[in-house]
Order: sequence, then structure tokens, then C-alpha cells
Amino acid sequence: MYDIIIVGAGPAGMTAALYAKRANKKVLIFESKTYGGQIVNTPVIENYPGIPDISGFDYATNLYNQIISLGCEIKFEPVIRIEDDLTVITPKNKYVAKSIIIATGAENRKLKLENEEKFIGKGISYCATCDGNFYKNKTVAVNGGGNTALEDAIYLSNIAKKVYLIHRRDEFRGENKYIEDVRNKNNIELILKSTITKIIGDNKLKSIEITSIDNKKQQIEVDGLFIAIGQTPNNEVFKNIIDVSKEGYIISEDGVHTTKKNIYVAGDTRIKDLRQLTTAVSDGAIAATTAIKEMED
Repeated sequence: MYDIIIVGAGPAGMTAALYAKRANKKVLIFESKTYGGQIVNTPVIENYPGIPDISGFDYATNLYNQIISLGCEIKFEPVIRIEDDLTVITPKNKYVAKSIIIATGAENRKLKLENEEKFIGKGISYCATCDGNFYKNKTVAVNGGGNTALEDAIYLSNIAKKVYLIHRRDEFRGENKYIEDVRNKNNIELILKSTITKIIGDNKLKSIEITSIDNKKQQIEVDGLFIAIGQTPNNEVFKNIIDVSKEGYIISEDGVHTTKKNIYVAGDTRIKDLRQLTTAVSDGAIAATTAIKEMED
């Protein structure tokens, strides 16, 4: 029997563990891959308050070592189901908790092109607000057609010299306000009815090949490519126990409680407006302190 079982060892999950262990609770974290989540792929974090710059790997490792030093238990096993009595089932065993915090995060959808993985942090990013400042007065491209892509293009237009916005359709799926703002920006160039077909470079991104719907190809030089084609939350195995949106994000009216008593949520895996490191650790702290308070009450 554990006081709190946390599913996911990203910043949200590990922060929840930190707060729970400092409250002298018996805590177990499950992680199916490696600790840190997506942040480990970020070469430099510059927007975390109080830390001018740190690599994502170093940040995650510091947090991991902090919770281990407090006696937190972590098992690198995937959770395959949570039962109604708060039994957590993995391929190896069953574990029972008084409270569960789901902090499984979300994965960025990728173009699945050659060099994409290679150039992450070397010209390719999935977060304009995280990495946009590295491209001051440079040329960048944004790929996508929803609100995120439109907002990213607008945000980057205030930093970069030139922004290409590439979308596979001739109309955007985002809100009219964002579309109008994009069209009013002099340094945003729209490339519609086109897809990115090649990512070109040696040790870092140099250019991209774009193919139109009528198979015309062009190559443009860019310093950065921001891919904004959505995210996939990792919540499929929880659908039997809690409610999720049609996109797969966990539904939480107040940002911490799920639709099942004593199961809480933290981080990018829930419906939220801003998915950043600062909001992830905030979610983890709130989820843990809420679970502890309600457990003691």
C-alpha cells in the first residue's frame, strides 16, 4: 500500500513526488521510458525562473537525484491499467494506492522525415515560446494550420527577421482573429497547399524542401523550423477509469481533480492552455498537496 502512486516521471510527476516525500508520504513513481519526459531533449532552458540557463537533461537529472535522495521509489515499468479500487497494474505486478497522480505528459507529433530527430535542438523545435529567442533576427519556418501554428508564427514574427508559415491546406483551422493577425504581419509569408518533404543540413538545419499539392518543389533556407502539428497525450490506458476529451487529454474542471475520486492529474496530459516547464512543475506541486490534504481530511 502506497500513499501516492505517480504515473510519469517528467517534471510534473517528479515535482509531485518531491512535495509528497517532503510531507513524509510513501510514494512510488512509474515511468515507461526514462525520467525527464520531453524536457531532456531541450539543449538549453532559458525561461525557467531563477535559472538563467540549464540543459533539459541536467535539469531533469537534478530533479531525479533530488527525489531519490529523499527516498522516493521509482520503477521503470509501464502502467497498463488502473482498477476502480486504485490498484495499479503493470506487466510485472499489482500495486495499491490511497491516491494516484497521472502525469504522463504528451508527445509532439512529428513529420517523420529524415534528419528530424537528428536536428532537434539544432534548428528543429516544437515550442516557439521555449526556443524562439534563439532565432532573433533570423529566418524561421512554422509548419501547421491550427491555433498553435498561427500563434507561433505571430510570436516568432516579433523576434525573427522572416517567418514562413507552411500549411498543407488552402485554409487555416484556427480562429479568425489569429488568421487576421498573421495576414497583417509584413514579415510572415504564407506557403499554402504545401508540405515539407525534406529537412536538409549537415550538423544542423540549413534548409527545407517544400512540395506543393501539384508536385512543384522549392527549397528555402531557414535557421529554424517550428513544427506545430499537434500533440498526442498518453492517456489511452486510463479511459476505463477517468474521462478524457476527444483529443485524448484528461478532463479536469479545476486543473487537478479528475472525474474519479482520489485520482489527480498534473502537467501536459490534461486539458490546459499553456504547456511549459513552469506550468508542469506548478501542476505537480498542486496535485501532490491537494492529494495529501484530502487524504488527511
